[in-house]
Amino acid sequence: MSAMLVPDRSTLAAVREVAISCRGIVKDFGEGNTKVRALHGIDVDVFTSELTLLVGPSGCGKTTLISIIAGLLNPTAGDLDLFGMPQSQLRGRKLVEFRAQSVGFVFQQYNLLPALTATENVAVPLLIQGWPRSKAILAAKAALDAVDLSSRAQQLPSQLSGGQQQRVAIARALVHQPRLLVCDEPTAALDATSGQRVMELLKQVAVQPGRAVIVVTHDDRVFGYGDRIISMADGRVVSVSEEVGEKGLR
Repeated sequence: MSAMLVPDRSTLAAVREVAISCRGIVKDFGEGNTKVRALHGIDVDVFTSELTLLVGPSGCGKTTLISIIAGLLNPTAGDLDLFGMPQSQLRGRKLVEFRAQSVGFVFQQYNLLPALTATENVAVPLLIQGWPRSKAILAAKAALDAVDLSSRAQQLPSQLSGGQQQRVAIARALVHQPRLLVCDEPTAALDATSGQRVMELLKQVAVQPGRAVIVVTHDDRVFGYGDRIISMADGRVVSVSEEVGEKGLR
């Protein structure tokens, strides 16, 4: 793995800034007698240059909150700032462009296109943005090298293990250098060893100056990789733990 992709921890601490600010975030689903409140006035900040874990039991509102932060859902009430910009100013095409340029997604089920090679899968976000194919492929190969998969670059997803597929998904999420990386249960479908490898890669490759990394998980095996842990229950933030990480970069 290239040393250039592994920032010094003291450097990261020096450039820690608020990336996402949530104030009074409420989210309701349904109307009238069928209305369900999923989030109850969330107040929380997420910082650049660190890995933030969003944890809690299933159904506590983690995915709803992260979907609002990533611009996939609109809050019912409250204020959300993304890198100093009120989310209320991001509507329609501006929101689509923000997600395409500034947000990377990693999901539990990988979501790789089965007919494309690992390199071609990683290049997809750049091709969508209009990059020339040759340039996108070169960038994709560099991203695969960063996650130690250059030897698998020409293989199809069906030829890769679950852990390798998730590493391709991480490369795809990072290839366009997003300011926000959102990971929803990235280790849930993996065994302990593969899950730890994925978290190590996120810690080493994804955490960069100017970038916020949020990992939603209920997998307590990976809690040690977080710089902060935001714990949720019943649609509320119940605690925020600082400087909890014991693994990965030191």
